[in-house]
Amino acid sequence: MTHTLIYPHTSRHDAAGHLEIGGCDVVELADTFGTPLFVYDEQTLRDQCRAYLTAFAGHGREFRIVYASKAFSCRAMIELVAQEGLALDVASGGELAAARAAGFPPSDIFFHGNNKTAAELELALDCGIGHVVVDSFSEIAALDAAAGRRGLVQDVLVRITPGVRPATHAAVQTGQPDSKFGFGLNEGQATEALSRCLAASHLRPVGMHAHIGSQIFDLSSYRREIEILMGTLAEWRDELSFVCRLFNLGGGLGIRYTARDQPSSIVEFAAVAVDAVVAEAARHHMAPPTILVEPGRSIAGKAAVTLYRVGTIKPVPDGRTYVAVDGGMSDNIRPMLYGSRYEAMIGNRADVPATFKTTIVGKHCESGDVLVRDVKIAPPELGDVLVTPCTGAYGYAMANNYNGQPRPAVVMVAGGRARVIIARETWDDVLRLQRPLAATAARD
Repeated sequence: MTHTLIYPHTSRHDAAGHLEIGGCDVVELADTFGTPLFVYDEQTLRDQCRAYLTAFAGHGREFRIVYASKAFSCRAMIELVAQEGLALDVASGGELAAARAAGFPPSDIFFHGNNKTAAELELALDCGIGHVVVDSFSEIAALDAAAGRRGLVQDVLVRITPGVRPATHAAVQTGQPDSKFGFGLNEGQATEALSRCLAASHLRPVGMHAHIGSQIFDLSSYRREIEILMGTLAEWRDELSFVCRLFNLGGGLGIRYTARDQPSSIVEFAAVAVDAVVAEAARHHMAPPTILVEPGRSIAGKAAVTLYRVGTIKPVPDGRTYVAVDGGMSDNIRPMLYGSRYEAMIGNRADVPATFKTTIVGKHCESGDVLVRDVKIAPPELGDVLVTPCTGAYGYAMANNYNGQPRPAVVMVAGGRARVIIARETWDDVLRLQRPLAATAARD
């Protein structure tokens, strides 16, 4: 049984042989709230937040854990993050709006993004955001001007592209030299960016930010990133008299999606990060700055599962059997985008051996709409509740309305109680913003 590896921490089989999470039977959840359904285990979310705080606190250095809300953002999730004492990373005006609705302290928010709009920058300034991570020369000028109009001095971090390419999927690498993010170290771009921030009347550069990618297992990439960036900070100290207060090395720690995956642990990540920063600071005769990390996937990923109903079981001549469910690429596009691997379970027969090899597919008009390829589950039947684990990160966050499919509901479970934290969309919701051709022509 792989529950302890890839399912939420409170997962178990109940007396009926059903999968239970947070004291809630997944069959009852599917009956009550419908499918597809995201189920988040509150205890796992809190455990992961606390694991980061404990791991970094054990090294006796100044640090902040900044939840990367792009992994999963909604009011309830942001409220939980605030309760656990984490700061928050937002990457759009919409994520910032969710943070404001949740009452998250704006001083603890870091605003990222490679193309922040004027409206987003103004919203950030008007709500008193703590830090903006500047990502382009035009943004530096625009933010300085907008802060000047308000008589403010805004704290900023300069995003650097360190030239580190970790061993992960190309689509989630962000630190390579040709990345769309940040300022490269080649040809003095990063130094020029810091110089412009230092010269700006209404910006206060307080630190450096970098991010090398996501779903990273090999921690040596972080060591290399830190060596490069701390060397750059030493150069900035000598050339520009800049003292870095906040050193944000990003997130990206990988998680186990299948029982075969072997990611590094949060404890190991903390040890590598802190030891490398302290060692490099000593080598360059600097005081170690406050260390910031931005976990998203490694907090939210394992905390949720997705429930589906089996609608079709279709054997094909080559011997493969397709099991089709009532969702697919509209609620989990990662397998289609990245070739991501998942496992699956029949939730209403969780105690039955997984002997039936199948491929789980969605309902959408794309041959690539495959959720789990060549997986073993209990022999399926029409109407079964099929469960895919580890969908808490970049599942709902990347959900879409392809084929007019309404986005699923999201519930959070704890102590045998389930609360809807995002309501299910309806067909009326999908149509809500559409206008008839006749009305459009009349206005023209």
